[in-house]
Amino acid sequence: MEDQRIIELFFARDEEALTAAEKKYGGYCLSIASRMLRTREDAEECVNDTWLGAWESIPPHRPEKLGAYLGKITRNLALKIVRRDTAAKRGGGEYELALDELQGAIPAGGSVDDQLLTGELTEAINRFLAALTQEERVLFVRRYFYFDSVKELAAAFGFTESKVKMQLKRTRDRLMQKLKEEGMMG
Repeated sequence: MEDQRIIELFFARDEEALTAAEKKYGGYCLSIASRMLRTREDAEECVNDTWLGAWESIPPHRPEKLGAYLGKITRNLALKIVRRDTAAKRGGGEYELALDELQGAIPAGGSVDDQLLTGELTEAINRFLAALTQEERVLFVRRYFYFDSVKELAAAFGFTESKVKMQLKRTRDRLMQKLKEEGMMG
């Protein structure tokens, strides 16, 4: 079913919207949640909560890209679970590894994920991403937004893991330099 039709079903408060969204984007959302969460049960719970989040937010929101909208809901819900688990000393996985990598490229003052929530930093990062080549941008976003592992990225791009690590490091270094130029880092 086309995205616009699914969105219309949400606006009509037709529960078929949930079934159609799950059928079309369930695997995608589960993939996002699984990369961030330690257990399959948590990932499945997160995806189930995604459908509720979509039901509660459409309307009034009318997403331009339904898949990206649902992916963002899933990611935000998974982040809440990670924070809960980390507070209970149960955290781990690609999420923490990716944020540890970014730690040096993001200004000090709170955790990296807290920093990413601030509008000014987000705008600066978006400007930086827009200036990257498509390959650099996709690699960066897949690592630090979707939390793909280095191994997964190497396979997807046909690179060695070493090349992926080096390219990500160079991009992080360029991000840090850009943030320094914009006065966001000392």
